[in-house]
Amino acid sequence: MARSIGMKLRAFEMERWQSVWENKVQYNLSESGVHPLRVGEILGAGNSNEFLSRYLGYVQSNGTEELRKTLSTMYPGADIDNIIVTNGSSEANFVTMWSFLERGSEVVIMLPNYMQVWGLAKTFQAKVKPFRLREMQGEWKPDIPALRKAVSKRTRLITICNPNNPTGAVMREDTIDEICAIARKVGAWILSDEVYRGAELDGRTTPTLWGRYEKVIVNNGLSKAYGLPGLRIGWIVTTRDLAAKLWSYHDYTTIGPTALGDYLAKKVLEPEMRAKILARTRGILQKNLPIIKDWVKKNEENFALIPPSAGAIAYVRYNLKINSSHLAERVLKEKSTLIEPGDHFGMDGYLRIGYGPSEDYLREGLKRIDEVVQKIRKP
Repeated sequence: MARSIGMKLRAFEMERWQSVWENKVQYNLSESGVHPLRVGEILGAGNSNEFLSRYLGYVQSNGTEELRKTLSTMYPGADIDNIIVTNGSSEANFVTMWSFLERGSEVVIMLPNYMQVWGLAKTFQAKVKPFRLREMQGEWKPDIPALRKAVSKRTRLITICNPNNPTGAVMREDTIDEICAIARKVGAWILSDEVYRGAELDGRTTPTLWGRYEKVIVNNGLSKAYGLPGLRIGWIVTTRDLAAKLWSYHDYTTIGPTALGDYLAKKVLEPEMRAKILARTRGILQKNLPIIKDWVKKNEENFALIPPSAGAIAYVRYNLKINSSHLAERVLKEKSTLIEPGDHFGMDGYLRIGYGPSEDYLREGLKRIDEVVQKIRKP
């Protein structure tokens, strides 16, 4: 408990912005996953009796053996003792950061990123060193020389997000190997957030860091690529020793996953169902990305986009003399439409726009952004 003395919680601006408004606006384009599935689409017609007869007691706090066994098949060489099931990948990130960091600990964080890890590192009073994705030759690429410069013998943890939130970029395998080599040189651990793995537009699954380096923590979940954020199922894959340690931290948070979440996750991750759900996700992305690309092209005096390779998110650069948070607030107040300002990722001049809803819904949301932009551009 001593480590919490004097800690000041860093506001998680992105999550607070979404949680306040996402269920109040007419059009929510801040969401970073595809339109969610219904329970019936998982169970199938006439298969609800078993679900309805489930007892709502505690399940194994690190996830049932059945679910962990299913998950282990997705990570060659892993078994059930390498895996902890959490309440969403957010809890997976939390217990990992909590276990590694305290005042003065050195952590190197990829930016832009899902800013939970950044806020937690600041809250735990760690020494935070960023390395960035850069726009290079029409792609978002990690600045590897900056990473080498940032990492030192004191670095305990390097955090990456691949596929990346908010850019939708996917790192090449040689780049992943470079990052592992840099970590290995100083003995640092790598936390790899892979929650968008499976949502690649070209159908080629992003390589996991599992198995590429001996000090890896992989976090993932069902919220993004699977379109099931309401299940609140995430997981950690790491060494047996670290998994046992993280389980003890998990005891102090939510204790364990929900009985219904664990049960449905097992259904979702059965090979045939998993393939069907990921095909659905990719179908939505392949259908909707051209809509947002056409929208950017028609408004090229205002917007530019490096198309994402994965995930239902487009990180759009804009050419307007207005702060990104102020622009998002105007879209919210004037058009009841929610988008994510680049400020929430430490990058003004950008907007993150979710393109995972239905086609008509997406088009109307983009139209409403247009209407605000035209007002701003008037002399």
